[in-house]
Amino acid sequence: MKVVLLRVGIDTGSGGIHGPLFRDSTFEFVPIPDGSDTDPRKYGNTKDKSHGKMLVEYFPLHRQNEMGNQSIHFDPEFDTFTYGDPTSPKARLRTLDKGDMLVFYSGLEGLDFPSAPALYIVGYFEVAAAGLAKNMGERNVKSEFSSNFHVRHPRILSKDWNDLVLVRGGSNSRLLNRATMISTTGHDRSGRPIKILSKEMRRVFGDFGGRLSIQRSPPRWVGQGLVEGAAEFVRSLE
Repeated sequence: MKVVLLRVGIDTGSGGIHGPLFRDSTFEFVPIPDGSDTDPRKYGNTKDKSHGKMLVEYFPLHRQNEMGNQSIHFDPEFDTFTYGDPTSPKARLRTLDKGDMLVFYSGLEGLDFPSAPALYIVGYFEVAAAGLAKNMGERNVKSEFSSNFHVRHPRILSKDWNDLVLVRGGSNSRLLNRATMISTTGHDRSGRPIKILSKEMRRVFGDFGGRLSIQRSPPRWVGQGLVEGAAEFVRSLE
């Protein structure tokens, strides 16, 4: 079995904000902007899942006119549980097997109470299938991954086809109801503050071979000796 952690969702580098965290530890998953401006789902016409707001309402007032017409890159999507990415840092995800776990974490910040930006587990896939799109076959990709951003838009699928890694979660996959913090503040070699895995979470997931930064990082793979415990911990989250 394999367990891997992956950062997803809007952040200050892609979208300019953190996702909203509420006092009761509930949250909303806000995807990143669609740079190609292809998708008809926009921050101004798309509601969140739990709090009854349009996604654009989570942006500062002075940005809402701008972002209301911005297309959204829904990936991962938690309706049919698919994730896709054609970039080289995510290429190893193609090696995930049925029963492995892909754990998603995001940057969140308190919305209705003071809570500094931090990184939180927001959901996970218990993997049903993974691989390169070109090796799965066009018919299977369009059938099994039809809701994925990269598949639902023919022009994007054609462009990404050779390098597109796709992961589909099974029926036990979840977008969590409550977020679980996994970060604390550390410093890089220049002394600048960065988000690193907290000591508590290192007991669950390990230290990734000393690569503790989880601020903007490639997927972090849990060492084999901790995999079973890490999976059990993630499944226990609300």
